[in-house]
Amino acid sequence: MTTHVQVHHFPLFIDGQWQPATSGETFHVYNPATGEVVATVAKATADDVDRAVKAARKAFDETDWKAMKPKERARVLNAIAQAIAANAQELAYLEAISSGGTIRRISSIDILQTVDLFQTMANIVQEYPFSETLPIPPFPGPAHNFVWREPIGVCAAITPWNLPLMIASWKIAPALAAGNTIVVKPASYTPLSTLKLAEIISSFVPPGVINVVAGPGADVGEALVRHPQVDKVAFTGSTEVGRRIMALAAETVKNVTLELGGKSPNILLEDADLDLAVPGSLFGVFLHSGQLCESGTRLFVPDRLHDEVVERLVALTKTLQIGHPLDPATDVGPVISKRQKETVLSYIEAGKQEGATIVCGGHEVEVPGCEGGHFVAPTIFSNVTNDMKIAQEEIFGPVLSIIRYHDVEEAVTMANDTIYGLAAGVWTRDVNKAYAIAGRLQAGVVWINDWHMLRNDAPFGGYKQSGIGREMGKYSLDAYTQLKHVHTSMVPELGKRKWYQVLFSRLHTMMKK
Repeated sequence: MTTHVQVHHFPLFIDGQWQPATSGETFHVYNPATGEVVATVAKATADDVDRAVKAARKAFDETDWKAMKPKERARVLNAIAQAIAANAQELAYLEAISSGGTIRRISSIDILQTVDLFQTMANIVQEYPFSETLPIPPFPGPAHNFVWREPIGVCAAITPWNLPLMIASWKIAPALAAGNTIVVKPASYTPLSTLKLAEIISSFVPPGVINVVAGPGADVGEALVRHPQVDKVAFTGSTEVGRRIMALAAETVKNVTLELGGKSPNILLEDADLDLAVPGSLFGVFLHSGQLCESGTRLFVPDRLHDEVVERLVALTKTLQIGHPLDPATDVGPVISKRQKETVLSYIEAGKQEGATIVCGGHEVEVPGCEGGHFVAPTIFSNVTNDMKIAQEEIFGPVLSIIRYHDVEEAVTMANDTIYGLAAGVWTRDVNKAYAIAGRLQAGVVWINDWHMLRNDAPFGGYKQSGIGREMGKYSLDAYTQLKHVHTSMVPELGKRKWYQVLFSRLHTMMKK
């Protein structure tokens, strides 16, 4: 197949228009499968961030966008969903050539999930309790009381390079559904699909409602988080960067949602159906070359099943086809960059140094026609202990650590022995047993006999240092609205407001006169 791709050119998207960066500078976006330049993108500065935020502020303050009724907003969200579906081929292509995700996965999962997300939010926004009436209180006196949920204002979204379209949508869709405006800072490796998405959405919303500024996180991202007119920050990425964003947002006490790293435990029980659990566990760790925050990178296997499970895992892993993401036959594509490849390989070396045994992979791969690409063979370690570096730190690559356990109590203890708490899994024929274990696992999502099954109407987020808040479903709207209590007294006469006498001791006497 032909792997050479046309070079695309993208300005910034601000106030409903394509605009160059104020500095006139651009940066390259590379295809991780070949190392070729696939796009040049305008490199934003702090001045561009200011322009984008002010456009978003103006759209929030001076248009009817925030006051739109839920049914009208639902129509907008459904129209956006249809437009995404109509542009699916281009979006999938831009995503594949920049992220290294396989076209097969992006077309069959990512695009459909993104379309469904906007449709799901369209349904949810019509039922969401933007206004709630409280019971009339007997004390201190009758009154009408309401709780209103109102849009927060200008939202900042900082998104990662692994699933750029989907994760940007996780922030854009609820922000728009709640009536906010938004400025997105995509990862410099993968801004293309997000820029195209903004163009698509702009046809259905006032100018300034959605803006995209691309550039270095240390400059553009920090300027966005620190901007005094930004009301909320939503970030997906590493725990280390999440800590930094949380500290910067604290300067102006911004509302923050963080979806951070993971080291997700996957527990096989002795009664697990291995015909299902073995491919399911590999799906859980090798999808997108392991570059998913909730990947099941720690596989806990009982002593009795250990050797058979290892043998099956290795045999199935060796059938995976590593290749160019645009080839529909490719199972596993590249990691995002040379730097990430070196990071993954350094973890593999650390695992060897600590005494773990490589039973499969453990090396970089040369793919014919992709000589400049960044490929790492799907790697499996056995003889891993839970205190090893490869079992405790997020590798973000195709590396699986197999950890033996003697009984379920030990497995659960080790599963929870991590700073992370994003996802977990249990494989068993006894669902009630799985539910009991799920209740003990410190994770924001627990999959039973499956993996990576995120739903657009279910919350996603982590315990511990895997994050703050939840994304998707009605739960995401909670993060993009703020509460207001409105009280209206039903006591018109001053003399009957006895609670005023707490301050005015002579008020009752004065009223009689």
